Amino acid sequence: MVKKKYRRVLLKLSGEALASKETSIDSSNVERVAADIAEAFALGTQIGVVIGGGNIFRGVASSAKGMDRASSDYMGMLATVINGLALQDAFEKRNLSTRVQTAIEMAEIAEPYIRRRAIRHLENGRIVIFVAGTGNPYFTTDTAASLRAMEINADVILKATKVDGIYDKDPVTHKDATKFDQLSYIDVLNKGLKVMDSTAISLCMDNNLPIICFNLNTPGNVAKAIAGEPIGTVVE
Repeated sequence: MVKKKYRRVLLKLSGEALASKETSIDSSNVERVAADIAEAFALGTQIGVVIGGGNIFRGVASSAKGMDRASSDYMGMLATVINGLALQDAFEKRNLSTRVQTAIEMAEIAEPYIRRRAIRHLENGRIVIFVAGTGNPYFTTDTAASLRAMEINADVILKATKVDGIYDKDPVTHKDATKFDQLSYIDVLNKGLKVMDSTAISLCMDNNLPIICFNLNTPGNVAKAIAGEPIGTVVE
């Protein structure tokens, strides 16, 4: 029987994980992601989730095209709320108790983010989905993931991506890309590797919070990461 290695984890998902070529939120992809997380949750690990909103709206991209950066970032935060509600629905269809906590207050659809309440939910066997980033413009959902992970005293950040780890260059466009099995935080920063933004990496480094990057598209990988199996790339 697979045993958990981590007591509490923070899973970082990109919004693109829920999308397909046809639609921003594909129900089959949402279901697949929920199934993988449910499998991991069954190991007994407490799971918090931070999800991005890039499948719906990218604040940085819109800012580059002339939109006010703060306004575009707030729009991106609202996109993460939509994704969080979609994920919550998929969890609840699997009879998993779930709470969505938002950094921007919207009482009719989600709880406000309160650290102690989030921890209590986790201790009571609920999956907590953190949305709206940090609630502040100019910060990415990667930074929000690092911040929430430290606030809830997570043992590790699980960074789910579309490739099987961290490479020295994009393996999709470069066939000679080399994969790293393990990296230090300084290596990530010095090499300019696009794992998470520099603020997020620095937060993890300052607080000794390890990061595991792995491929979400391989079924069962979330559970394998939680069990401590050697998948993806470890940053510590």
